Amino acid sequence: MSETSPWWVRANNHVLETALGLGLLLVGLFKVVFPILGVVGPLPPITDTRAVSVAAAAPDATASGPVTLRGTGQADLAFHDPGLGDRLLLILPGLTGAVLLVVIFYVLLLMARTFHAGDFFVPQNTRRLLVIAGALLLVGTLPPALDVLTTKLLVEGSPVEQAVLTPYAMSTAAVFGALLTAAAAAAFRRGARLREDTEGLV
Repeated sequence: MSETSPWWVRANNHVLETALGLGLLLVGLFKVVFPILGVVGPLPPITDTRAVSVAAAAPDATASGPVTLRGTGQADLAFHDPGLGDRLLLILPGLTGAVLLVVIFYVLLLMARTFHAGDFFVPQNTRRLLVIAGALLLVGTLPPALDVLTTKLLVEGSPVEQAVLTPYAMSTAAVFGALLTAAAAAAFRRGARLREDTEGLV
């Protein structure tokens, strides 16, 4: 914002940037860095289970076997002493979604910094909104696809393979958010063109 902007407007911009920066930091640490460290060894694995659907009632898990099911209907696929590959497959869907969230937070932070100049309709913000729309679309479609793929790989060749179902279910909320963001990008593009036309008249 310009120097003549009210102090509360400038304060709101700083609060917005701080909130986005904090979100970027927390997601990056707890959803990206720590899970990766849990895979490669310095930290214990973040998870050794995967929530799955089962085709029929599955018996309660016993302590034997490398892979067991716990529960019926919606069950937990539990791994006893998972190896490096299993640990990576377990976190891959969530890790992918978290990386996309980091991209979204970072681009939003870049947009928030342009608000200090008091001009929302800079051409860069149109491109940034399109990046956010693409990332949201991937959030809604890619992690669910990876969940299906990695679950199949995790149970392949195990005694529970036939009992585990792997339905694909994309996030409709994320896809809808992507469509809304794309519409906002179109509005920003129109605003940027109007600003250019106004500057040409001046």
